[in-house]
Amino acid sequence: MPSSALREESSPTPQAPADTPLARLVDLRQYPIDQQEGDAYRDAVARVRAQLRQDGCALLSQFIRDDVVEALRRESEALAPLAYYSDNNVNPYITPDDPDLPDDHPIRCFQHYTNGFVAKDHIPEDAIVKALYRDPAFQRFIADCLEEPVIYEFADPIAGLVINVMPDDTELPWHFDTNEFIVSLMTRRPHSGGEFQYAPGIRRPGEENFAGVQRILEGDHAEVESLTLNTGDLQLFKGRYSMHRVAAAKGQRLCTLLGYAKSPNMMGSLEHTEKIYGRVTQAHIDAHNQRRHDDLMG
Repeated sequence: MPSSALREESSPTPQAPADTPLARLVDLRQYPIDQQEGDAYRDAVARVRAQLRQDGCALLSQFIRDDVVEALRRESEALAPLAYYSDNNVNPYITPDDPDLPDDHPIRCFQHYTNGFVAKDHIPEDAIVKALYRDPAFQRFIADCLEEPVIYEFADPIAGLVINVMPDDTELPWHFDTNEFIVSLMTRRPHSGGEFQYAPGIRRPGEENFAGVQRILEGDHAEVESLTLNTGDLQLFKGRYSMHRVAAAKGQRLCTLLGYAKSPNMMGSLEHTEKIYGRVTQAHIDAHNQRRHDDLMG
């Protein structure tokens, strides 16, 4: 990537002083996101972009400093009991059944869902994950990696920043995300299992590709990639277009999802929020009738 390209896309950001949340949390030697006018920063961004262009998924190993990883794990474990567990059946689109469709249609494929989520309004203001989520230099780095001029914090008061809680021997079933991309931080790796599995770009705007989705739901995983994340790893993933799941794990698995969007006022759907978090707000009701620009379900 030419050295001038990134400068044109992003505005200069001052280097982070040593006492900022960014410097205290992130391994800045490996990911110099505090030096956004430097060659090392541009190289780091280029590596992430290359991964995202390849299959919509990028892994930033050991993103969190080694001396912070244990505190990060303890924090997520302490918050885990606040999770709401959605014990129901969902299809990959988190939408209602449509009895007019054939029985084997993906919209009619419902999977058991037993995961829990700690909602944004339950995460303390001084939490490690919230400090990272709101850091301007971190947000600028994520936007540059996604090749976006700017990103916005997810406006959803419940789903903007959440901790996904997977108890022992549970799995997160196949689904698509509401947002075009998600940023996740592994905060507790399970003892075994719990791999992140995804079908890169299985659908695109205006094209659901139900046949391809159905093949995966029926067990054909020839197009599925698998990724193991460790505590402190950061992941960028374009889950709006790539169906994905988390395989069954032995031992508790905790992963924080940092919700950003390409436009302000992004909200989760009413149906999805009610199913996954057990409640909605007036903001969700107000946004319910707004149509998504990509004409995709979910």
